[in-house]
Amino acid sequence: MRKILFVCLGNICRSPLAEGICLHLIKENNLNNILIDSAGTASYHVNEAPDKRTIANAKKHNVNLSQLKARQFNASDFTLFDEIYVMDNSNYRNVINLTSNTTEKEKVKLLLSIDNFEYEEVPDPYYGNENDFEKVFQLVYKASTVLLGIK
Repeated sequence: MRKILFVCLGNICRSPLAEGICLHLIKENNLNNILIDSAGTASYHVNEAPDKRTIANAKKHNVNLSQLKARQFNASDFTLFDEIYVMDNSNYRNVINLTSNTTEKEKVKLLLSIDNFEYEEVPDPYYGNENDFEKVFQLVYKASTVLLGIK
């Protein structure tokens, strides 16, 4: 089974969006044996639902995030997951700082490093407007299709 974890800062905007999009794509494309989860490097929003703007934007694209709850990334995630995709360089450093060996470090990658994207990082839409949430949706959706091998 392929086990993928998405990580951002608070686990209420970008990483739950990636989780929800991948869960949607997995169901839509009848993919099997893929476990998807998300987490935040900070504990600000543990057990909270995703940001209401993220939920609303995803819903416009028929992606349901309502069942997701934020959790904090922890060192056991290195054992549980094969692939860990972070949204930006700051969270990359935060996750890498928790690694204890090369195998763990090799699991951690920037999400947009998996293909030739215009951006290196998925921007945080938290302080932005509706257009910022849509831009993030489009980036994460495209990255998710690449990650899952859907064209």
